[in-house]
Amino acid sequence: MLTSPLIRELVDAKLPPIKGFIETSLLDWTGHICAVLFLPYCNLRCPYCHKHQLVLKPDTLETVSLEAILQRLQPLKDSVDGICITGGEPTIHRGLPALLKTIHEAGFKTKLDTNGTQPETLHYLISEKLVDCVAMDVKGPLNDATYARCAGVFVPVSIIKKSIELLMAANVPSMFRCTATPTLLAESDVYLLAEELKDLRIEGIDSPNAALSLTVQNFNPADPMEPDLKNIKPLTKEALSRMQDEVNRILG
Repeated sequence: MLTSPLIRELVDAKLPPIKGFIETSLLDWTGHICAVLFLPYCNLRCPYCHKHQLVLKPDTLETVSLEAILQRLQPLKDSVDGICITGGEPTIHRGLPALLKTIHEAGFKTKLDTNGTQPETLHYLISEKLVDCVAMDVKGPLNDATYARCAGVFVPVSIIKKSIELLMAANVPSMFRCTATPTLLAESDVYLLAEELKDLRIEGIDSPNAALSLTVQNFNPADPMEPDLKNIKPLTKEALSRMQDEVNRILG
């Protein structure tokens, strides 16, 4: 077990601020029990985002000490498999590599949640073996107009494709997710995205992650960034299940 002085030595003042901490989660890393750290700010403005305070007003949230988090998790190392870094968007922070290295040196595996807009950073983290798993949120079909509608800002889909291809070729487990918001994505859009992922997989069929998955997540109208979406009904469980089944069929 790491001693308190050693933990303090590992924690660098240049690390990104942590604006939220969940001690144990069964939902954020499939098949694992993990802690979750929330980093502030994001370069997207997804209308359905329910973490907009973290994105837009993180200074109103308390900053959590990494030293305190690691001290708290040390006695739980036998039950906590790793730490998930989410946001906001973690890859916009220059101190992210140091944060992931610190977590590894404290004896925990790392999972990264990302929107895939920083492929160079993603490549660096993977090549330096700083991440043990990556989950990427893909906002919609890979065309600029639809992607901008779902992301809230213009995002060249060439960048998104680069991150997808990188994860398909990476020697770490990866997964893709898409949030099905009725006013932003039609059911056919989700299937088109699955087809596009399938095509990218076929192009890089020799990659370690040639077998891929796309998880269709339901939209949550409770407190979205775009207030008008509060009046939009999410998909029924039956509709969501049907879409997931069809996505699985497409991906094989």
